[in-house]
Amino acid sequence: MFDQIVPVSLERHRLKKVRNTTAFDYAARFHIAYVTMHEFARAGATYPIVFLEDKPNDGFRPVVLMGLQPGENLFVGAGGAWNASYIPAMIRRYPFALSKGSEADRFVVCVDEASSLLSDTEGAPMFDEQGQPTQVIENVKRYLSELQQMDRMTQEFSSFLQSQNLLTPLNMRVNASSQARNITGCYVINEERVNSFSDSLFLQLRAKAYLPAIYAHLMSLPQIERLVQLGKERSQGASAAPAAAAADAAASEAAAAEPAAVEPAVVPTPDEDGAAISKPAGRKRRSDASSS
Repeated sequence: MFDQIVPVSLERHRLKKVRNTTAFDYAARFHIAYVTMHEFARAGATYPIVFLEDKPNDGFRPVVLMGLQPGENLFVGAGGAWNASYIPAMIRRYPFALSKGSEADRFVVCVDEASSLLSDTEGAPMFDEQGQPTQVIENVKRYLSELQQMDRMTQEFSSFLQSQNLLTPLNMRVNASSQARNITGCYVINEERVNSFSDSLFLQLRAKAYLPAIYAHLMSLPQIERLVQLGKERSQGASAAPAAAAADAAASEAAAAEPAAVEPAVVPTPDEDGAAISKPAGRKRRSDASSS
């Protein structure tokens, strides 16, 4: 998603503006999106939530599946419209992000300079005439700071699941489009292991406020069937488009070859004072089948 991310600075972005748009073309190629545990309840009503290995940090990260194959987001439609009620925070934060600074526990606000949402002429300015950050930057800083806190809590949540051996590989075979597809490389919470927890461990889950996220994750898994259906509909729509275009072309050719209908003529008739008025004459019919 990020092609040219750099720290926000007065020197580079004094004249830059941020366009407000409802088009999400920039996310059309992403079939997964990272989510925090705080998003599980809303995201799980639309997307399946699974866990992927975070090998650099020797852990796991929760993501939503937005497609069944790389490069395809089934929720981005024509004109970049997002066809779902909830949009993951990672998508909404674009073109901004946080990056670790040189000092410990310090983060820097960055922006994707290659984004079409940045402009020299349209949108809200990033800096005012005095070179001070505008409300746009202040809102971004606050939003990214909140996400950073939720991300830290989500990492703790994932570490707890891993330490209790609650994550198990998901192996599923679905009939997507015209071929069967295996869903591998994902992990899900093992519900049986959760149910077998001791009372003290279960109370620990509740005290940490992990239970809502666990159940939201488990309830989201049937949304994989929704992805299968969306994939089939998109595939059928793509295959139907050439046929529809051919049918339209054939109809146009037939209409061009057919004689044009005779329009009503306007003939003058005298009124009571002898002046001419115009009344439409009856339409001439070519045949009963072509009459209008």
